[in-house]
Parts: sequence; structure tokens; C-alpha cells
Amino acid sequence: MTLAAVKPMAMRDALLSRIRDAMADDPTIFFVTADFGSPVIDDISTRFADRFVNVGVAEQNLINVSAGLALEGYNVFAYAIAPFITMRCLEQIRVNLCLLSQVRSMSVTLIGVGAGYSYVVSGPTHQCYEDISIMRSLPVVGLYSPSDHLEAAATFDACREPGIRYLRLDAQVLPPLDENGAAWRADGFRLLRDGAAASSGGKTVALVASGYMTHTALAVADALAQRGVGAVLVDLVDITGVDRDALARKLAGVDLIVSMEEGFAGRGGVDAVIGGLIREAAIETRFLPIGVPPEYSFELGTRVELHDRIGIGADACLRRILELL
Repeated sequence: MTLAAVKPMAMRDALLSRIRDAMADDPTIFFVTADFGSPVIDDISTRFADRFVNVGVAEQNLINVSAGLALEGYNVFAYAIAPFITMRCLEQIRVNLCLLSQVRSMSVTLIGVGAGYSYVVSGPTHQCYEDISIMRSLPVVGLYSPSDHLEAAATFDACREPGIRYLRLDAQVLPPLDENGAAWRADGFRLLRDGAAASSGGKTVALVASGYMTHTALAVADALAQRGVGAVLVDLVDITGVDRDALARKLAGVDLIVSMEEGFAGRGGVDAVIGGLIREAAIETRFLPIGVPPEYSFELGTRVELHDRIGIGADACLRRILELL
């Protein structure tokens, strides 16, 4: 199947469909939601009523119930809006999941919908720029940030084993980036551009992006290619478990490394992951972290408009890169 033939769909629907289909054959899968639904969840609640619970608008209790079910041997999928399933119940995640999972084998996947600015009309209460930093700080939590529905569906394969995981999904329908994205990658990233567009003797930039910002990075890579600048574009999916040696090899030898995230810059997100990797691997090149300025904005608009206002849109990113080159 070609990329043009892949019909875009919501990340949540792609992932939830895989969970629903697996529940027919795997009696250990249990689904819990905090009064947050979709047509696929309606189907799950009807077909598997004995393995479905809606705890209501009570995300803290969502974690408590999930922990109890996991201790009984279930592979639990807990579903809520991204800022609510992370920040509202952080202590429950830390104590009931992270601490307890070091004593007892548990499998809980937290699914947060609404990464970054994807709930554009709801303002900063429903937008989520802190979740990568917060969930990275918990030592036993795997953190996955897919960039299209194919990757979102593929993350299910990483959620069949014991462990605690957080999946941050975009609330908007985004175009697929790679028709091969339906397969889970053990190294935790996919290479969308290999830097081959550099003109003879030209410079090469490595762009490391995640989630929605991978789409922005793709536009930046194409614009750089038009200027004879090659771009190595890495879509970072497994933020905490990425194969660091393999990623370091992709970043070596470029003229500039750029991290791009729809989260607060300088607050322990993707920029901290890449900055730490550069130091560990002793990669001698300049580093440009691009992210949301660390302040809240109450302005509304389209996602493109919001990104342009805060300086993380494609044009703004391109200007900053070219200035450094």
C-alpha cells in the first residue's frame, strides 16, 4: 500500500480498534475510562462489559482501579484526556503504579489524548505541554509519542508485556508520514529523511521531533532541501526507551542538531533527551532546542496560528536553523 492510499484517522481510533480486536482473543485485557468516550469505546463497553469500567470524572480513582486490576493479573488500558491523566493524578501514578510495580508485576498503559495544542479551542487547561517532562521524571514509566495513526496503532505491540507506560496521542487527525509505520520499531524511532538532499559540499542538519512536531519538521526538511541543505529527520516515538546508540549514529557527523517538541522548552522534555545523548556520545556539533516558550497562552486560533505566534511554526523554525548555519 502506498502512502497516498492510507486514509488518515484519529490516533485514538486506530489504537482503540487494536485494543478492541485483541480483547476478543485475550481475556486478560481490561479497559478503564474516566468518562471519556468514542464510538470504539462504546463498542468495547457493549461487547466486553465484564472487562470495561467507566469510573466517571475521577482520574485519580482511574489510577487506583487500574492498579487493583493489574494486581489481579489484568493488562489494563486506562483512558482519559492527557493533562488530566498525568497531572491530576501524578501522586497516584507514582505510588500505586511506579512504586508498586517494582514489587509486583503489573501491566498498565495510560492513554492520554490531547498532546500539545491539539485541543486548540479549549485553552491551556486542556492543552498539554508538560506531560513529557513529568512522565519522564518517573523512572519506571515508558513514554511513547506517535506522530500518526499508524504509529499509534503500532504502539499496542509494545503494551502487551508487563510494565507501566504512557501513550500521548494527538486529538486531531494527522496525515500518515510513512506507510511502513504500522510496524513497531524496537529501536524506538523511524528515519523519515536521510540527509541525502545536501548539495555537494553543503551542510546537513539533524532534526529530531516527536508527535505533531514531526509534521512541522518534515516541512522544514523539505524547505532546507530546496536550499541545498540536507536533513536527517528522526521521528522519536519511544522517548524513554529509544536505542540511544542507534540514534547517536544517526546524529553523528551533521553540522547542527535540532530538537523539536510541542512541549515547554528547557523543562526536561525532548530537548533534555537529545541534549543528554549529545553529551553521552560526545557528538561535537551545535545543538538547537526548539519548543514552547515556558509560559501559558490564553489566545485561541488554529494550531498553525498558535505555533506561529509562539515561534515554533515551520517558518520560524526554518529561520532559526538558517541563522545558525
